[in-house]
Amino acid sequence: MHAITFLQDLAVVMMVAALVTVFCHRFRQPVVLGYIIAGVIIGPHTPPFPLIKDEASINTLSDLGVILLMFSLGLEFNLRKLKRLGVTPLIVALLECLLMFWAGYEIGRLFSWPTMDCLFLGAMLSMSSTTVIIKVLADLGMMKERGSHFIFGTLLLEDIFGVAMIALLSGIAMTGGLSLGEVGATVGKLGIFVVVSLVFGLITVPRLIGYVASFKSNEMLIITVLGLCFGVSLLAAKLGYSVALGAFVIGAVIAEAREIHRIEDLVGPVRDMFSAVFFVAIGLLIDPKMLITHWQPVLLITLAVVVGKVLACSFGAFAGGNDTRTSLRVGMGLAQIGEFSFIIASLGVTLNVTSSFLYPIAVAVSVITTFLTPYMIKSADGVADQFDRLAPRALVNTLALYTRWVGQIGGPSPNQVARSFLWKCAGQMALNAALIAAAFFGAAFVGQRPPGWVVNLGLSEPWLNVVLWLTAMILSLPVCVAMMRNLEAFGLLLAEIKVPRSAAGENTAAIRAIVAGVVPLAGTVALGLFVLVMSSTLLPSWNILIVLLLIVAAVTGLLWHGLLKIYSMGQVALQETFTEEPPPPAKEASDLLAQMPKEVELDTVMIAARTPAHGKLIRELALRTETGASIVSIERAGVSLVNPGPDEELLEGDRTVLLGTKDQLGRARRHLLGPV
Repeated sequence: MHAITFLQDLAVVMMVAALVTVFCHRFRQPVVLGYIIAGVIIGPHTPPFPLIKDEASINTLSDLGVILLMFSLGLEFNLRKLKRLGVTPLIVALLECLLMFWAGYEIGRLFSWPTMDCLFLGAMLSMSSTTVIIKVLADLGMMKERGSHFIFGTLLLEDIFGVAMIALLSGIAMTGGLSLGEVGATVGKLGIFVVVSLVFGLITVPRLIGYVASFKSNEMLIITVLGLCFGVSLLAAKLGYSVALGAFVIGAVIAEAREIHRIEDLVGPVRDMFSAVFFVAIGLLIDPKMLITHWQPVLLITLAVVVGKVLACSFGAFAGGNDTRTSLRVGMGLAQIGEFSFIIASLGVTLNVTSSFLYPIAVAVSVITTFLTPYMIKSADGVADQFDRLAPRALVNTLALYTRWVGQIGGPSPNQVARSFLWKCAGQMALNAALIAAAFFGAAFVGQRPPGWVVNLGLSEPWLNVVLWLTAMILSLPVCVAMMRNLEAFGLLLAEIKVPRSAAGENTAAIRAIVAGVVPLAGTVALGLFVLVMSSTLLPSWNILIVLLLIVAAVTGLLWHGLLKIYSMGQVALQETFTEEPPPPAKEASDLLAQMPKEVELDTVMIAARTPAHGKLIRELALRTETGASIVSIERAGVSLVNPGPDEELLEGDRTVLLGTKDQLGRARRHLLGPV
């Protein structure tokens, strides 16, 4: 009986969502709003009676929607693109999140709401809607505009800040409050988890996906990708973080794979279905009567979102060195809240720490600001023109002078190359420290919550800690050895930069030698103390610890070069992931035909056994040389291979798509199939 009820509820959700989606598409409104409206229509607060009988099952499906939605946001997160955009998105995102968090908290205080409501409201107002903004910019044909690139970069950084806020709010909700030290510890552990997940993921996952993709099976690829998505989400949940964090991180890792465009096409339909259920579930929680009761907070929060985000984001973009027109485009394009705010609101509901009115208020503000978004983006240039005409000429000239001045910052300077290497060494050492901390945190986690196979070993707690400490130390050895090498390079660079010949005179070489020797020594001591602090929960007695340190020293001395080789292999693999750009999305054969002259046509030839083409490589056929036609696509087992390479073998059952004139296609057909 429960299965029939669940099927009935799911059918109602999808049918009503489909109808409202068609309506929204017809009137060019964001489909997300349609899903929320569908939830209100079928929800328990809409007369004459609710159409959903088992909301718990729908909420379970909506949880899957959260995972897939965050996974998709991760797929859109691209480290290469973010690096190219420079510092502007970072300034915008920081100012926006800080100002809007403060504004949301103060608005909650103004209405005498509980502290948890104020905190969650501030977090919700900090986020803008990636889905709505991309849809509006695409409809307006503004995806290539300069301001749009900064908007995308800001949205990516907002996602990172949003994930951090989810972790902090979860900690506050579970403990009832966090001190400054606890906040630092929570953020530090979160950073280590994200960094380590990204490093190991970027080394292994793109290669795994490339191997799976080589089988040319969409089914294998989508199952592998979803397995990674839910597996890392489960890992995050086991470590005490939100499943949304795990989904976002693995999405960001997979975004660096060469097959990213194919993965996005495959994941899209699955994501759309469960995301629809998620947004419908949001609508189920909305009570229209409650919105009428709280109309004042809705209007005030809406005004704060629009005005606050326009001011904060515009100022941030301008501070980054952009002109007033571009800055206003950025500010007026980010003035709304959306899906990430819903995820934060649903977290408060799930943890039962926010009031029942907060969720509907957030949704109402999102609806209003989403409706305003297209008009604000279209009016940005007009506002910029009005500002240039009405503002005092001295102010306009001063702002233009500032923009030019910021644009000149970053020119060549003495020791620029050395400073660049210095920062690179410092960054590598920080990354290595995170990896070491992760190894010992993981060992401590296993010691506190040992799985069944560890319990079956029968070790007492002290000896289990000894084994875990030694295991974590051995795993960290390649990183520790690399850090000692980095410290040597860091010391040499620091001596070169900080001990100029003009100041040290004839003692330059001696002073530089002292600096270059002291830095590695001090760094090695600091590294040892860092390891001891990170492993403090696992440390055995001093007698056993000395024996363990002797073992570690012996292993290090014997395997020094091997440990460096292991680290170098990982470093090279990580660099290869970033240097290999994913190919652009392949065009369909129909798109290729649209770009060709009118006399060019397409033809399809099915490869069968015993035909001349069967079992041959494309280059062996010399089809273009012999006939003038080209193979532009091969359809094999439901997979379309567009623009196949010369080493692609033609197999039985392949459906080849040929491009050429009518005469060329005739010759190509005879060349592939033989005389008829």
